[in-house]
Amino acid sequence: MSTLLNLRRPPYRTYSITQLCREFGATPRALRFYEEQGLLSPARRETARVYSYKDRARLQLILRGRRVGLSIAEIRDILDTYDEEGAPAQDAEALRIHRRRIEQLQAQRQHVDEAIAELTGACEALQRKYPELKDGGTA
Repeated sequence: MSTLLNLRRPPYRTYSITQLCREFGATPRALRFYEEQGLLSPARRETARVYSYKDRARLQLILRGRRVGLSIAEIRDILDTYDEEGAPAQDAEALRIHRRRIEQLQAQRQHVDEAIAELTGACEALQRKYPELKDGGTA
């Protein structure tokens, strides 16, 4: 009977701040910041933070969001959708946030491509004017 009860229990694996920082390459300061922002809510064991498997999963989503340039508010909105599973309105909001970020990144890519083309043209013009110059250096 006790085996059956253990199967129904959610996993109770916990993580220290050091373990999560090491696993994800984050800093303790970052994790404390995410906690201050309400994105993580670790339990306390005396003065130590104790992170649950849910906190670990949320941290993974936070770091993915930061890597693609989402704001803390956008990440919070997306995390809220995961807290309310199966809610189509929340899923639609997450989809909207992701699509908006894709559009922003595409616009940035266009600006970067234009800047590269302009700089390439300037380099070519300078090399035609001063053929004796080597790449990035003087004659």
